[in-house]
Amino acid sequence: MVTEARKGVEDLLYLAMDRRVRLAVTGLNQSGKTVFITSLIHQLLMGARLGGLPFFQVVAEGRFQGAKTVLQPSMHIPTFRYDQFLESLTATPPQWPKATDGISEIRLAIRFRPKGLLQSRLKATNTIFLDIIDYPGEWLLDLPLLGQSFQEWSKEVVTLCRTEPRHTLAQPWLAYLGALNPRHSADEGVLRHASRLFTDFLLACKREPIGLNYLQPGRFLIPGDLKDAPLLTFCPMLSPDPSLEPGSLAQVMADRFESYKELVVRRFYHQHFSHFDRQIVLVDLLKGLNRGPNHFADMSRSLKSILKNFDYGRSSILSRLLRPKIDRLLFVATKSDHVAANQHNNLERLLKRIVTDPVNEASFYGVAVETMAIASIVSTETVVKEHEGRRLSFVRGRPKGRNEEVLLFPGEIPEKIPKPEEWHKERFNFLEFEPVIARNDSDDRLPHSRLDLVLDFLLGDKVT
Repeated sequence: MVTEARKGVEDLLYLAMDRRVRLAVTGLNQSGKTVFITSLIHQLLMGARLGGLPFFQVVAEGRFQGAKTVLQPSMHIPTFRYDQFLESLTATPPQWPKATDGISEIRLAIRFRPKGLLQSRLKATNTIFLDIIDYPGEWLLDLPLLGQSFQEWSKEVVTLCRTEPRHTLAQPWLAYLGALNPRHSADEGVLRHASRLFTDFLLACKREPIGLNYLQPGRFLIPGDLKDAPLLTFCPMLSPDPSLEPGSLAQVMADRFESYKELVVRRFYHQHFSHFDRQIVLVDLLKGLNRGPNHFADMSRSLKSILKNFDYGRSSILSRLLRPKIDRLLFVATKSDHVAANQHNNLERLLKRIVTDPVNEASFYGVAVETMAIASIVSTETVVKEHEGRRLSFVRGRPKGRNEEVLLFPGEIPEKIPKPEEWHKERFNFLEFEPVIARNDSDDRLPHSRLDLVLDFLLGDKVT
């Protein structure tokens, strides 16, 4: 108890002195969060060795003195297993680490020399603590529920199910729901079966090759310790009536929806989301383009819905203590190495188009906002060759599930969101690649693209 109390006091002191940064790493399903966090930690631990991080100014100016992992502040949150994930990436053959299915955290201490002449004379070194918090992308999509009633949520889900691919996948659940009388007394068996069919529908929407993102509630997909709890035995109703008698099927569904919001979503928001200082949002645009216009629109809807629920604003000493706010926001298009280098600018421009509204909202409140195209780990190389009289940029790498490298032309990234008539069947077919990491000794650095710029944006003002 004494140790916990002391850690709490230390955290408040670090917060007041601007020596603690809580970074939220968020993203939609399969956006590459685990690989991103692993590579980011690795780059910090490697520091300036082997000429790494040239655009992280504290490194470029020779003021970076090192980083190491230290004991995390939250004893009740599982540790992000950096060691295990790095072991997967550096195995023979290298393997992508498994995606995380719960919240985790890791703390790094970063030591540097102050930049100013006066500061450097007063103190030879400074240390900041970086807390990186990882959590399933599915849980993000619960945040919009806080602003919805059961009736509003039910109407939204049923409306979405009128169009493909949801329409076909939802038929078993909708057929069962259509045979129920919402005014009849609730029966636990009926509640369980209805919620099971609804969960099956959500899982079918999530699975490849469908791969939708806008799926709620998130705990139906990754229940964690709530598996089989009555809190997860509800589903939308076709025409819920807010004036139904207590104990009716629709009313019990509505009551459990409200309990879910209060006991799961709101609690998670207050314990974690409301205490973030910086945020990075990862997006796999290539997968969205591959899946077509409906999927791309679903991805855009998910991003915009999530970002309405974050508290943006400039931080001060008082606000850091009383009500922390996100004051730097970074949108990242991941897996940029899966297309040729001359397409990276288009990838960044396309992401800017998608997030225009949330960027404008955040900028209005004084938040520093950037968009980038990055590769947490580079697994391909760009090769320029003559083809039928034209110089084209190809990608060389080992496609997922294959043993041999190939040279292929991945196609072009549009600068703007394609119009409906531009989504012809063969236009987008971007492949995923296996990690190809040559490690001759223990000091080799994982290859990356632009993680130094990511670090400079997220931490540059804290290491001056």
